[in-house]
Amino acid sequence: MTRPATTRKPRAGSQSRIDSILDAARTLLAAEGVASLSIYLVAERAQIPPSSVYHFFASVPALLEALTADVHAAFRACLQAPIEHGPLGSWRDLSRVVELRMLSIYNADAAARQLILAQHGLTEVTQADRQHDIELGHLMHEVFDRHFQLPALPDDIDVFALAMELGDRVYARSMQLHDEITPRLAEEGMRVFDAYLGLYLPPYLPKRELAENP
Repeated sequence: MTRPATTRKPRAGSQSRIDSILDAARTLLAAEGVASLSIYLVAERAQIPPSSVYHFFASVPALLEALTADVHAAFRACLQAPIEHGPLGSWRDLSRVVELRMLSIYNADAAARQLILAQHGLTEVTQADRQHDIELGHLMHEVFDRHFQLPALPDDIDVFALAMELGDRVYARSMQLHDEITPRLAEEGMRVFDAYLGLYLPPYLPKRELAENP
């Protein structure tokens, strides 16, 4: 999983300490939410001095940015995992495969829901999430192009990234109302994702004879 950026690879001992800090923060985040997180609580949970946490993460937002990178690493992995080409009848079939994979990450990871879908008001985390969404959008574009012949898309709008953000707004609404992504609003989020993509992708796209290798 992605860890905080450094100019060189951390030593084994330092990486182990970073892992324990992030694991503690993830546990607290899932249980208490962003507002209750503090460096001192993370240190207590990880059973290390607060100064050791500050050595790697200067603030709570820096810690949360690292966790956000971890979550998006899981999203990237789910997009990079093989998708069976034969059963795909339309781009909407592919859309559903991709969205269900991403929903499974949200459903299995309470920390991911708190970071990306909850209303925490932390600008640094929101900006990091949006930057990661742009990267995921490019990767998703590649996935769709691997299976279908896509039309020309605008250069000034990240269509796939924006589709993901719009779907996430519905999931966030579900978190606000129900503290989880309910099946009903999960389905609605996927409909929003497809509806926005449908502004740029016609109902029928020629399917590639064989999905190109990533």
